[in-house]
Amino acid sequence: MKKPNLIYVFADQWRKHAMGFMKEDPVITPNIDNFAKESVVVDNAISVCPLCSPHRASLFTGKYPISTGVYTNCKQGLDVMLSPDEQCIGNVLKSNDYQTGYIGKWHLDNPEINIDETPISGAKGWDAYTPPGDKRQGFDFWYSYGADNDHMEPHYWTNSHEQINIKKWSVEHETDIAIDFIKNTDKEKPFALFLSYNPPHSPYDLVPDQYKELYKDLEYEFRPNVQVGKVRPHTHPYIDMDEETLRRNQLDYFAAVSGIDENFGRLLDTIKSLNLEDDTIIVLSADHGDMLGSQGLMAKHVWYEESIGIPFVIKWKGKLKSSYNDVIIDSADQMPTLLGLMDIEIPDSVEGKNKSEQLITNSDKEEDYTVIGCYPGAYEAVSEFRKQGINNISYGWRGIRTKRYTYVIHKGYATECETQKLLYDLVEDPYQMNPIIINDNNKSEQIIKYEKLLIDHLKNTNDPFIV
Repeated sequence: MKKPNLIYVFADQWRKHAMGFMKEDPVITPNIDNFAKESVVVDNAISVCPLCSPHRASLFTGKYPISTGVYTNCKQGLDVMLSPDEQCIGNVLKSNDYQTGYIGKWHLDNPEINIDETPISGAKGWDAYTPPGDKRQGFDFWYSYGADNDHMEPHYWTNSHEQINIKKWSVEHETDIAIDFIKNTDKEKPFALFLSYNPPHSPYDLVPDQYKELYKDLEYEFRPNVQVGKVRPHTHPYIDMDEETLRRNQLDYFAAVSGIDENFGRLLDTIKSLNLEDDTIIVLSADHGDMLGSQGLMAKHVWYEESIGIPFVIKWKGKLKSSYNDVIIDSADQMPTLLGLMDIEIPDSVEGKNKSEQLITNSDKEEDYTVIGCYPGAYEAVSEFRKQGINNISYGWRGIRTKRYTYVIHKGYATECETQKLLYDLVEDPYQMNPIIINDNNKSEQIIKYEKLLIDHLKNTNDPFIV
């Protein structure tokens, strides 16, 4: 019996709140809304390390960031990349006779500039051409780049170092390539396509005017936890951002999501026109979210819901009943869950859980949880740690995310910083504005339980973080 096809579409820095049917952000997404009506919507999809490369490494390997070694972004100055020895979902699918394809942002290779100051491929900064071979992790069709944020004039590589330069919005162009890939597959064999959009990642304004026009007269209220004035983008110093500038950034972000919606609709139309709906699992997801001013922060890398909460909407016509499912599916769970649905053997190396049964039956354990965390990865911070003989990975933050609570331990990057322990009740305090500060005087049985779960996970993954 022929295995199902897989189309996995994911966008960078796209929070779960920015889908129209969620009724959180005022985004216009008619195609995604209709898709959700026919799909399983996972309301607790979590990016275990809300940063691009760590999430992607977990997504493809089914392992946690500390185990893949991709604890921060693959970036200039740091030797961080996904090992070609890893057993990734692309390798597994290829070994099961799938036609495999990857289109768009990869960001799992060592930037070429770390190896050669003037790469023949023309890659700059964090970017890299990944040549055919083991570093492509089982994907045969390749139309990709490492990391670059010029959404309006993107570039790509296929099977040579010759750079392909395009003057079209990246989402639209990549969808064109994806449609061609699907049309040209051998219909007697299953295929698996991963399509990776960079928008709505910043720069927010690099989006076609037609989508910005959708929001030109929109009046809306900021989320209650948005702070106007000084905001901090990612790990950088605070900057001044007035209300007008913040609103413009948000509207451009929403516009990019509407552009994704339109192109996702084109992809769905292609699948229908080729009569592939019954035979194809379609997933819509993201790397991580974007704070967009909430808690006085921009971008990601923090434990708040706007950062760790990602879309995970999955459709398999005739096999999965449309529903809202509150199962927790984290980055490392996705690979085994997809392989479970496809009835393909899951590699022993996988650390995440196979949640396919919960998706099929719409059932789950009440006490489900995942471990979240981030690690100091800024080049300057890592250099300073290493000068002092300190393992930078032993700092940062780690936490437990259940269906109702987020428990976080934060050890500041500077050694003189005090350790913070915080508990958020996501039901009573959905915008995470009133955390309970934990100390020895108010350490309840609940906190003791979460600490034990966290300690066990740290031991099992050889994480040097100390609770």
